[in-house]
Amino acid sequence: MAESAKKHLGQHFLHDPVIIARIIAAINPQPDEHLVEIGPGRGALTRSLAASGARLTLIELDRTLAARLGREPDLERAKILSADALAIDYAELAQAQPIRIVGNLPYNISTPLLFRFLQASARLVDLHLMLQREVVERMAASPGTRSYGRLTIMLAARCQTSKLFTIGPGAFQPPPKVDSSVVRLVPHPTPPFDPGDWGLFDQLVRRGFSARRKMLRSAFRGLLDPSLIKSAGLDPRARPDTLEPADYATLARILNVARSATG
Repeated sequence: MAESAKKHLGQHFLHDPVIIARIIAAINPQPDEHLVEIGPGRGALTRSLAASGARLTLIELDRTLAARLGREPDLERAKILSADALAIDYAELAQAQPIRIVGNLPYNISTPLLFRFLQASARLVDLHLMLQREVVERMAASPGTRSYGRLTIMLAARCQTSKLFTIGPGAFQPPPKVDSSVVRLVPHPTPPFDPGDWGLFDQLVRRGFSARRKMLRSAFRGLLDPSLIKSAGLDPRARPDTLEPADYATLARILNVARSATG
């Protein structure tokens, strides 16, 4: 008997065989790989991943579901962790071999999880994730659009983001109230730009998007004066949400140099 979805865990179980096959084809799991599945739930994707011969680590917060997966003969080789995905050290999981991450991420923790994954991006081969369509639009947004924001820029610094396809609510049980999308993230072998100080880069991005409709000279008041903004080749009257990710890296480098010069 199938376990009922638990609303407080944000559970929506994938059940559409056509969508499952499409996701597995996009992942294309291989026998020599280590795949980490976040929230396997009832195992809709898990069984196909296991059939590939890949080494599997399953992270499932719901102990009942974790125990049920552990009793399945087809998954006897899988390592099952009944744990909060936000508490996992993904770099540690990838110590012996870089990992591929797969998951139907709960909507209520999807953004924090993405930032958690970024911390281990150097040890990730790729990620194939199902998320709320609105989140995927933010991940792949262009400067100047409504969806463009901190998430877009922090991902661009570390990954190539590709939206693959959209999934309607009917593919899940119970059906969510929104559409979902499947997205592929591939970490850059080397960062596409160097901010010099990643902490300063993050600070500028946070500041910029907390005042996204203001001009740069106002949004960065107390951090960057107009002359420093101009030295980056940017107009101090421009808005923070019109800057490319690389522009924030340039500003971070300039600010870092300015701070070092003043000691």
